[in-house]
Amino acid sequence: MTPLGAKLREMRAKRNISLKEMAKGLNISSAYLSALEHGKKGKPTWFLLQRMITYFNVIWDEAEELQRLAEISNPKITINTAGLTPEATELSNILSLKIALLKSEDLIDIKNQIISKAK
Repeated sequence: MTPLGAKLREMRAKRNISLKEMAKGLNISSAYLSALEHGKKGKPTWFLLQRMITYFNVIWDEAEELQRLAEISNPKITINTAGLTPEATELSNILSLKIALLKSEDLIDIKNQIISKAK
């Protein structure tokens, strides 16, 4: 599941909206919406994201959060390490091979370390 997918599912649950109902309201298939939530499809188009924001009738902060989550919800990311150090290439490859074995708390720790170092 992607960050955007998790948020959409949470928003639907809070409003007691079924996947089929939301898909119909957005004029998309329920199969596509399900695939989007489960990370089987990439981030939605800007136009579809705007329709989702309108569908949920969210305020500015929540709309910005949905846009931010869409930007970091590509389930098939490619990391280009050309021109970087061998360590960067090694880390990228190890992560691609082992990420499924990591626990959520480990992933959060790694994410937070990267964010704090990049500031």
